[in-house]
Amino acid sequence: MGKKIKKGKDDILIESLSILLITLFAIVCLFPFIYVFFISFMSYEEYLAYPLRIIPRNFDLTAYRKILEFELFRSGYVVTLIITVAGTALSVFLLTISAYPLARKDLKGRKVFMTMILFTMFFNGGMIPNYLLIRTLGIHDTLWALILPGSLSAFYLILMKNFIKMSVPEALEEAAKVDGANDLRILVSVVLPLLKPAIATMIIFNAVNYWNNYFNAKLYISSRNRWPLMLVLQELVAQDTSSVSPVTQMLTSEARASPFTLQMVAVVITLLPILMVYPFMQRYFVKGISLGSVKE
Repeated sequence: MGKKIKKGKDDILIESLSILLITLFAIVCLFPFIYVFFISFMSYEEYLAYPLRIIPRNFDLTAYRKILEFELFRSGYVVTLIITVAGTALSVFLLTISAYPLARKDLKGRKVFMTMILFTMFFNGGMIPNYLLIRTLGIHDTLWALILPGSLSAFYLILMKNFIKMSVPEALEEAAKVDGANDLRILVSVVLPLLKPAIATMIIFNAVNYWNNYFNAKLYISSRNRWPLMLVLQELVAQDTSSVSPVTQMLTSEARASPFTLQMVAVVITLLPILMVYPFMQRYFVKGISLGSVKE
């Protein structure tokens, strides 16, 4: 075995300073999450007495019970789960069947298609034409209005196409053709097993986009029972405590919770699913984004 290179004092000092700076940066980034998490367990009385305290003396679940009793929050959670699962599945399916032919050199008009796709990354019809399109399609005030507009991204399509070109050898496809496989069989049996990192990356990207999207709901959704979770959260956080506020409606019972604490609980419950899923997908995410970003 070779000898280890001995580090000098300057190297040790630079490494120590780098670790210290990264640690401080990580703490600064994590502090808002930690603050929101602990405040969500603080009782109404303790918050009034010590509004600047971070860690509560007694953990109280009143705010969690009150937010789960709020019907609009429950319906928003269900709507967000539906559009996230359905939208992500549809998006991954469309990306796969679109990127595979675009990654093949024998596709006629491939450059024309890529030019059209790139054009949509820089120019679009605008908000009003999109709104008129949604109404013309008859999907206004339906969940399809939250699923279809973001189901196929030009940027993600280019990433997926580049990943296929980098990960699927042409010799492998040719061997499958010699064995009598058609294009669909090659895609299902040969290409898809090699696309796990890319598919996992697209699942993360699209799931986060669908989960966090609220602007489309403000444009296309009129019924409150079809509001996604982020639109409900926006109302909970931005609303004042007037008599018609949903926050005030949750304070009418004997078991009270402060509006601020309820807002923190809503944020925690909203972030929880993404924070739980991401660690299991991280190993695919790093490989998928690095390979998919290589220029053709």
